[in-house]
Amino acid sequence: MDSSILEKVRELRGQGRSPKQIARALGMAPAAVAPYVRAVAEQTGGQAAGPELAGCWINAGWGEGLGVPGTTGWADDAPTGQETAGTVSVVVARKHGWDKLSVCAYLVDVYCLGVKHALGPDVMSEVELHRFLPKWFRIYSHSWREAPLDLVRHLVFGAVDYARDLGFEPTADFAGTAGHLGTWEEKSAVTFGKDGKPFYLAGPNEDVRHVVKTLERRVGPPPNFDFFAPMPDSPISLGGHRLTP
Repeated sequence: MDSSILEKVRELRGQGRSPKQIARALGMAPAAVAPYVRAVAEQTGGQAAGPELAGCWINAGWGEGLGVPGTTGWADDAPTGQETAGTVSVVVARKHGWDKLSVCAYLVDVYCLGVKHALGPDVMSEVELHRFLPKWFRIYSHSWREAPLDLVRHLVFGAVDYARDLGFEPTADFAGTAGHLGTWEEKSAVTFGKDGKPFYLAGPNEDVRHVVKTLERRVGPPPNFDFFAPMPDSPISLGGHRLTP
């Protein structure tokens, strides 16, 4: 078994990639990658998650514009028309020793780009965690609430898969935080995009032209996707599609 390939597979599994995605990333046949995936699972004891879960939190309004089957029981009862629609924030805490917590946080664009920002793992006391939560969720007018880990996994890993299909990789910091969510071999039950269609809302310091052109290559021109890039001075045109403030 090639140790360099094994190490690459271990790294990709840590990012939450499925065996099929690993095979594609390494340019190998799925059958050739399978023994390496099994070896990584054996080395980690087959554990899907690390230390005991202490809690998960998510912003109210996370489901705005998403398709979520009623059979999942993942209700989002926040009012519709969220000003932060398309942005989902998550915090996951696991036990760290007898009196500490290991905390990871994620900022996810569920309409287009996937995981844009990830923090941790940071070791905190319970007091420090409860000081951190209102800071992480401060942009949401309807606050935050506890959430089942299964919902969080389907949202975060599912958004990563959705973004990759559109041509976008998660932030590099995601690799170090994905382990708090466990391993991912599923297909998300959530339908991503705004009402099922990619929607790019440009953020500060983003290469808007690159994102738009990537979307055009993957899904075709608008109306196959929508985008909005607020500009401080005047409207501009990207690839023939007008962006207005």
